[in-house]
Amino acid sequence: MENRDEYLVALRPDIPSAKVNDTMSADEQFQNRTLRPVAKLQHDLLVEVFRNYIKKHKNVFYGLTAVKRIDYIENAVNRDQKFRNSLKGIIMGMFTITEYLFYISNSSALNKRMMNIVRERLISSIQVFERPTIDL
Repeated sequence: MENRDEYLVALRPDIPSAKVNDTMSADEQFQNRTLRPVAKLQHDLLVEVFRNYIKKHKNVFYGLTAVKRIDYIENAVNRDQKFRNSLKGIIMGMFTITEYLFYISNSSALNKRMMNIVRERLISSIQVFERPTIDL
């Protein structure tokens, strides 16, 4: 491996359920070939970024019910433009040049897919977002 693209692809985890075939749209192939593995690779960072988001927004998240916490995650990912752009950067920073060129050709639809994946990853990890204990 001599170039950045080879290293990036080699880092990505294998997702057996992320099938790619010729009957899929190009966007769906990109989702399964690129977005899902990158989101899985970046999962721990996405969790920490959301923890920081909670902290920066005065820990309101911790006082919410389980249902409201899901709504909070959805609103953060879908409506907070600064946070959304940060999440996109975390994912896009792991694209190869070829993937980036494909992404910019249809960024609107791919952003929706990307944010859906990130949102679902955060919601599925909701149990890790408990109020941190204070060390004495």
